[in-house]
Amino acid sequence: MTDQEIIAVFEESKALLNGHFQLRSGLHSNQFFQAALLLQYPDKAELLCKHLATKFEGIEIETVISPAVGGLIVGQEMGRALGTRAIFADKDEGKLVLKRGFSIKPGEKVLVAEDVITRGGRVQETIDLVRAHGGDVVGVAVLVDRSGGLAKFDVPTYSLIKLNLQTFEPDNCELCKAGLPIDRPGSK
Repeated sequence: MTDQEIIAVFEESKALLNGHFQLRSGLHSNQFFQAALLLQYPDKAELLCKHLATKFEGIEIETVISPAVGGLIVGQEMGRALGTRAIFADKDEGKLVLKRGFSIKPGEKVLVAEDVITRGGRVQETIDLVRAHGGDVVGVAVLVDRSGGLAKFDVPTYSLIKLNLQTFEPDNCELCKAGLPIDRPGSK
């Protein structure tokens, strides 16, 4: 798929929004990619994740893990495309943990899957969780990398697309200075 074909899928599902947004990272932006609006369509989720999975051909992967909640569907679809188990990490008292009987055995080859990264904090936390359980993180798969190259991990990382959406530190936000109301769509 080309970037234009991927963007067309985003636009069809109305997942690319314009306005004044506070991102989960704390940064502000004039655009927001609401992955849930895309992922509500199983056919679109399957199509895009299947394409993303091709980036990991030749890499041994036993399990896909995603941070809840945003990465759940991406992780499930990546697991399906790769023919592996798909688990997720829950938040507990602000930290990601394994619950629900999920486990990672020492040396298990694990791919981290997420919907969107801006700073990459949630992905890094998931990497750290896998390693704390003795797993071997073999890569990161993300639908949308909006970090502008700032989110870096010590494993191969592939995104379906890189969106260079403008972001602002809250105390230097042009949209705030213009008095535009802010939306926090990340968990709506």
